[in-house]
Amino acid sequence: MDRKKFIRNGILGIASIAGATKFLESCSKSDNDDESSNSGDGICTVSPSETKGPFPIKTPSQLVLENIKSDRVGIALLINLTIENKNNNCEPLQGVLVDVWHCDKDGNYSEYGGTQMQQTDYTTVHFLRGRQTTDANGNVSFISIYPGWYQGRAPHVHVEVLTRSGNSLLVTQIAFPENISSTVYASTNYAAHGQADTSNARDSIFSDSLSEELATITGNLTDGYTLAKTITVNA
Repeated sequence: MDRKKFIRNGILGIASIAGATKFLESCSKSDNDDESSNSGDGICTVSPSETKGPFPIKTPSQLVLENIKSDRVGIALLINLTIENKNNNCEPLQGVLVDVWHCDKDGNYSEYGGTQMQQTDYTTVHFLRGRQTTDANGNVSFISIYPGWYQGRAPHVHVEVLTRSGNSLLVTQIAFPENISSTVYASTNYAAHGQADTSNARDSIFSDSLSEELATITGNLTDGYTLAKTITVNA
């Protein structure tokens, strides 16, 4: 990801200038590590297919955004995803659409609310949702914050991969290492919401597929975190 673009998109509003410099260095390292994680040997497994709901993006074509943070407060998170094609020897998949969405630090989703499931009404805003198109290396990046949690679910990010024409190739979810989530949830801004009430092992989505859906997370509270994950589809 271009460093100037990263700074211009506002990450300095989350971390200090010195901290952001370290964060950018870790981003570059993570980008390289993520690219090297592509199997390249024709042997890979299609990522688990998971539910889209209950809070999917309503109009993703209107949310072509790299910086999805909007007005949300939290620990900086750079989401680096690599999409690969099992039907082409696990090579990077260029030119497909990648949608991501997740809750804020308090467990609330934009575009929904005012119901028993989510009492806070965010139906008219669109934070923490976005769409990007994969580059020649199958990569996309999103600037966000570390997600919170809500009752009955472990911390997670939703991802959907689609063709240029909008046909869905895969809907999946990404899990977070519990030790890092615990550290984040004890920090300023997150502490009031407390620790997640559901572990990855007891989560209804991740309990049978955690090893395939767990992200690699690097970084710290001061400089922010980087998420790296390779997602494999049949295309």
